[in-house]
Amino acid sequence: MDTMTEHRTAQIPQWKIDEIENIKQLVGKYPVMGIVGIRDIPAKQLQEMRRSLKGIAKLHIYRNSLLHRALDQCDDTISAMGAHINDQTALIFTDLNPFKLFKLLEASKTSAPIKAGASAPEDIVVEAGPTSFAPGPVIGDLQSAGIPAKIDKGKVVIKETKVVAHAGEPVSRALSEMLTRLEIYPMVVGLDLRAVYDAGTVLEAGVLDIDEAEYADNLAIAATCAFNLAIGITYPSNATIMTLLSQASAGARNLGINSAIPEPALVDTLLQVAQSKATSLACSIDDPAALGDALQALLPQKAAAEEAVSAAGETEEKAEDAAGDDLQEAAEEESAEEKEEEAAEGLGLLFG
Repeated sequence: MDTMTEHRTAQIPQWKIDEIENIKQLVGKYPVMGIVGIRDIPAKQLQEMRRSLKGIAKLHIYRNSLLHRALDQCDDTISAMGAHINDQTALIFTDLNPFKLFKLLEASKTSAPIKAGASAPEDIVVEAGPTSFAPGPVIGDLQSAGIPAKIDKGKVVIKETKVVAHAGEPVSRALSEMLTRLEIYPMVVGLDLRAVYDAGTVLEAGVLDIDEAEYADNLAIAATCAFNLAIGITYPSNATIMTLLSQASAGARNLGINSAIPEPALVDTLLQVAQSKATSLACSIDDPAALGDALQALLPQKAAAEEAVSAAGETEEKAEDAAGDDLQEAAEEESAEEKEEEAAEGLGLLFG
């Protein structure tokens, strides 16, 4: 058996052995390893992506067979990543959090023209309206691509909005060329993260694709529910103790008032409650004579009547006082006139 193993090993080219060892070293060096799909990414754009990731992550492209061999020689959790190796694949190594890595790669994706024979990723729609084309053979090109067109006011116009290819349908060469001329780019090109290995855990892309705003809202809702539950079961914690003490204080005060416990802090409130009840009782009695003077004084009607009588009396007194003042002023004026007449008569007798 050992002889057979040695013979098979001898048949493997050294460069493959070196590649496998390189993969294993990178897996051991970086805490996060991702498997990404690179299909339909042009070589030039792939190089630009590599440069944009410089200092953040390392992207390496290997043959799938070498990837399987390398991962199979790692522990069971890492070897499980082999299930995500298919089609055109690359490995990405980084110190980034897996969620940040997913967000970074998604943000780097760009729109691209669709190639002839490629399947439409989703329904491809051409909107009605004017184009930048001048009248000419382009009318025939549009129509051959299944795009209804006409000439209107010296310009080529698409007559109606139309789905020119449904999701999953292959795109013809004529349609591919015309979509590119119309600057309609249905493809989204970029590194497609399939799965990530992070410190013993394999996370698939669906787990990493998180709506941050929704996640924050869910955390806020969870915190509110937890707080309400803690208050409901009277669970003391740093977040709930002040509310629990406030509720306990209010509950104790209400109990003291309802039980008429004459505590110093409650005496004023208890007296107000007693007076309110006495007033209510007095108002419910039809015969005021049955009430004592103290209770009669509490009656709103009597108090109002007494105030009215008192006000009327004060008005009458003021009127009488005013009338007396007027009479006195009149008497004083009459006396003064009489004195003036007597003085005049005396002067007449004197100077005759």
